[in-house]
Amino acid sequence: MPAKNKAVFLDRDGVLNQEMGDYVRRLEDFHILDNFEALKTLQDRGYLLLVATNQGGLAKGWYTEEELGKMHSLLKQTYREHGVEITDFFYCPHHPLFTGDCDCRKPKPGLLLQGIAKYDIDPAQSYFIGDRERDVEAGTAAGVKGILIDSDQPISTVLHQIA
Repeated sequence: MPAKNKAVFLDRDGVLNQEMGDYVRRLEDFHILDNFEALKTLQDRGYLLLVATNQGGLAKGWYTEEELGKMHSLLKQTYREHGVEITDFFYCPHHPLFTGDCDCRKPKPGLLLQGIAKYDIDPAQSYFIGDRERDVEAGTAAGVKGILIDSDQPISTVLHQIA
């Protein structure tokens, strides 16, 4: 039986792109952080790179799925130009005040569980890098080791925590 995959899940805002305080609503405000070498290192170590992000601004009507898709395409393309392949994006379009409760909004583990199932990932060999306690909580609930960083902190500063 083939071995399961291992992954590093990544929060988006404050980890892959600049934290804007509220929601990033427009492509013009989407500023990608330079974590290219760090993510290349993780990729070279055999980790799939998966994004798991709450996007409650969709439920609030602050931006559209189309605008979100443009941001994710830009992120994927920019990283690809630096030799890094982001495998997939998982996002929660809900917000409890607008759409009620759901299973995917972090700190719930739904987004990670989707990725684990889709890519046959071993949670025990996987990590979740996020800039909010809810990211670590979601990781823990999914059986993935959470790593908390400060917003816009270079991922290279936590590489030593990943086997």
